[in-house]
Amino acid sequence: MPDIRLPDGSVRSYEQAVTVHDVAASIGAGLARAALAGRVDGELVDTSYLIDRDADLSIITEKDADGLSVIRHSTAHLLAYAVKTLFPDAQVTIGPEIENGFYYDFSYKRPFTPEDLAAIEKKMAELAKQDIPVERYTLPRDEAIAYFKSIGEHYKAEIIEAIPQGEVLSLYKEGEFTDLCRGPHVPSTGKLKVFKLMKLAGAYWRGDSRNEMLQRIYGTAWAKKEDLAAYLHMLEEAEKRDHRRLGKVLDLFHLQDEAPGMVFWHPKGWTLWQNIEQYMRRTLTAAGYQEIKTPMVMDRTLWEKSGHWENYRDNMFTTESEKRDYAVKPMNCPGHVQVFNQGLRSYRDLPLRLAEFGACHRNEPSGALHGLMRVRGFVQDDAHIFCTEEQINSEARAFNELTMAVYKHFGFDNVAIKLSLRPEKRAGSDEVWDKAEQGLRDALSACGVEWEELPGEGAFYGPKIEYHIKDALGRSWQCGTLQLDFVLPERLDAEYVTEDNGRKRPVMLHRAILGSLERFIGILIENHAGAFPLWLAPVQMVVMNISEAQADYAAEVAQTLRNQGFRVELDLRNEKIGYKIREHSLQKLPYQIIVGDKEKADGLVAVRARGEDLGQLTLDAFSARLAAELPQA
Repeated sequence: MPDIRLPDGSVRSYEQAVTVHDVAASIGAGLARAALAGRVDGELVDTSYLIDRDADLSIITEKDADGLSVIRHSTAHLLAYAVKTLFPDAQVTIGPEIENGFYYDFSYKRPFTPEDLAAIEKKMAELAKQDIPVERYTLPRDEAIAYFKSIGEHYKAEIIEAIPQGEVLSLYKEGEFTDLCRGPHVPSTGKLKVFKLMKLAGAYWRGDSRNEMLQRIYGTAWAKKEDLAAYLHMLEEAEKRDHRRLGKVLDLFHLQDEAPGMVFWHPKGWTLWQNIEQYMRRTLTAAGYQEIKTPMVMDRTLWEKSGHWENYRDNMFTTESEKRDYAVKPMNCPGHVQVFNQGLRSYRDLPLRLAEFGACHRNEPSGALHGLMRVRGFVQDDAHIFCTEEQINSEARAFNELTMAVYKHFGFDNVAIKLSLRPEKRAGSDEVWDKAEQGLRDALSACGVEWEELPGEGAFYGPKIEYHIKDALGRSWQCGTLQLDFVLPERLDAEYVTEDNGRKRPVMLHRAILGSLERFIGILIENHAGAFPLWLAPVQMVVMNISEAQADYAAEVAQTLRNQGFRVELDLRNEKIGYKIREHSLQKLPYQIIVGDKEKADGLVAVRARGEDLGQLTLDAFSARLAAELPQA
């Protein structure tokens, strides 16, 4: 006779075991129709799940985040059902939920076409309309292998063969289609009403280029039509803001096959870069950091000692010279420890904050590269704080305050904080990890902020705090990190003299605010759609003459503004002024200054801001406006 405790604290008693659906029905017919899944004692389950004990239960509907997750996961299986119905010879592989949607990978004798995609989506809608029950059942491992081999699904059989002997596996059947899955799933296909297939792509089986290239179909699914419409609108806006397209239009940078994942910065793009780097340099100096520079290439023995060779080798570029193995640094931390180790450090030297705009290289798969967002060569606004255990809390609080101030300076006010905990593959004992994780929790508590914990997402040498900023389209980007490390100082023999003349290992805080400067610039380009605020704009204004008669005055105005520290272009071309205005508008400049005979005679300038005609101003009044618009660094 199970007692079921609901989220509102009420308890319902039943004379026999009941399913999640039974409980929902006993509460109300409306809830029973809306139920997509349940959460029993914290575990997400199907509505058919049988509860035969006292338990806590939440009924999951489309209003819950878990409900949307179940919808997307179930829609991936609906996609596979539709593909198997239209293309019986296709083999299914895996189909997970992803952010904002799902995908499924298929093996098929020919490439799918856009016309196939339309037909598949139509078939999905037909299957959903039939409201076909989705039924879960289990099979022993070996029987499941035999079943999938018997129906020609060799990829599924291979997946199961990697599962240990004796496991009992769950399968889901909807109509003529059966798939291997942990679940949970919606109770019937009729719950899946709002979805759209988005694109086709290639994907190697198990992510290994030595295996077959599969065909991946991406889709999105939502609880409501208006949510899908909003998402599609956001994608349209994102396409307009794509930093790769704008990088070309605004002449900021380019990439090419001869240097995959490496950026060629053009003059305007490098000006943008320098604005950001110099601002960060001033900010770090004011916060007590000392800037250093460490080598790009270091001997293998150092990377072995640090643990990177064992834990990060696949992501490192390596080389050889005079029978010695070297690695191009994927991160700056071992080099910073070498600087710390030079000379005898005292407790009086701590905290020691060493910063570097460090160029790093990581051997990312070519298929994962994406403009500035995922590159092989990048620069981090990196720093390492060497401190005592007693200083962890105060240093973490100071870093949090500094990070939030920097994001605000760049216009990002919506920041989420997450705490990434120990990964499966890691260095250091559980005791050390317990201490490090609790140290960061205590620091976050002292900052008075809320955070979400992410099990298994930490670096191999320590847990980390992550800072996720939201852009103008509501997309979240992880930028800043603060990692607490007891491991690397031990491995690289860092120590300081204590107050009682003993020796002790320092604590090492790895920290970055922007993260990769390349990626942060990509985020900025998309956030502002290329229309940067005045202080960031590579070219802040252009001065244009209407005719040759004002050329000297236009040049004088431009030089005056340059002397005040502004970045100014001078356009004296023999073109119609309307043509010049349109051309510079495409470059998204903050200001356009036009001078004709009247402006020259009266010592004025005609000023156009983005989308706004400010009329005639004295040069002093315009300069005052510019000064007021610049943020206080």
